[in-house]
Amino acid sequence: MGSNIQGKGINTKAIHAGEDRRSSTGASAPDLVMSSSFLIDEEVSFSANNLDADSPYIYTRWSNPTIAQLEEKLATLEQAEACIALASGMAATTAVLLQFLSQGDHLVISSTNYPGTAEFARQSLPRFGISVTPVDTREPENIRNAMRSETKMIWLETPSNPLLRLADIAASADIARQQGALLVVDSTFATPIATRPLELGADLVVHSLTKYIGGHGDAMGGSICGSRELISELRGEALTHYGGVISPFNAWLIMRGMATLPMRMRAHEGNAFAVAEYLENHPRVELVIYPGQESHPQHELAKRQMDNFSGMVSFRVAEGKRVAERMMSGLDVIHYAVSLGHHRSLIYLMQTEDLIGSSYRLEGEDLENYRATAGDGLFRLSVGLEDAKDLCEDLERAL
Repeated sequence: MGSNIQGKGINTKAIHAGEDRRSSTGASAPDLVMSSSFLIDEEVSFSANNLDADSPYIYTRWSNPTIAQLEEKLATLEQAEACIALASGMAATTAVLLQFLSQGDHLVISSTNYPGTAEFARQSLPRFGISVTPVDTREPENIRNAMRSETKMIWLETPSNPLLRLADIAASADIARQQGALLVVDSTFATPIATRPLELGADLVVHSLTKYIGGHGDAMGGSICGSRELISELRGEALTHYGGVISPFNAWLIMRGMATLPMRMRAHEGNAFAVAEYLENHPRVELVIYPGQESHPQHELAKRQMDNFSGMVSFRVAEGKRVAERMMSGLDVIHYAVSLGHHRSLIYLMQTEDLIGSSYRLEGEDLENYRATAGDGLFRLSVGLEDAKDLCEDLERAL
């Protein structure tokens, strides 16, 4: 697509951005290029360190035509200069953390976020001499107070998994700039349809493409969007040396899913509103968390920084384990399964003891605040595209 794609609407961008790049067949749909290597008709360095954006395709671990189309589409939606796609959301996460943090550096990170990220930050990074301070990022002042002279990165996840806490991206960006640190935002729950962190001052935005962006639960992937300079650094080291390359077939599936992303997100949001309202009025439900509702304590921030409130709803009930057991065998429409952002609805009980013990390792006030919200466990419901009436009836049988 020509340079004028930037002036088009979000639906047009989701369908067309990147898709006619270097097409060799004239096919209307994106080409799927599964080859691991490419014919070379000019002298090219064997070292990936010597390659640049104008280098030909040589080896798919370095670059691939299908993956390049996905990256261009993602960059367009995020209003980014460049993007790199990887094999999973965790491949993207670890690429950023290991690329830009070194021994002696300090990371400030959300105290509750995706468990895989939380565990890597708390368990793996300290082994490399990187210090980590988890903070409640709902309050920018908590971030400011955690900053040190050696702080090189602030990592936000907004909305967060599973508490759906929000972080003020613009305020956090101001703090990062004052320190000369990178601000990285995991925006998986929001997607670029809801929030574009780079426009609010973030340096990098990370996605698990496995979730909403792919949207169909059949392909794993991850991405990082940002400036050409930062993405070039990641491509030169993290992609080439860490080996987290995405399969071109997965990239093709995710790109196909992206064509309907804006429409899907509108439908996810509409269903989430209906389900959240049903849950709020249910006598057995103790707490409902959804950023789109006025009952969410950060609803005003959600309205400022989200164009779409997404489809994630968390809620708490008494005797959650028993309810979960009923869900495992008694749900007709909703799947009792992990993951999120698929066209089908998914629900799972996020048990507090598991997360506190293995992932978050919270203490003191942070632990009290977590328990005050989650109790013994919180149901994370990824509201899909089914009829909202059917979803509420399904939950009624289980509750």
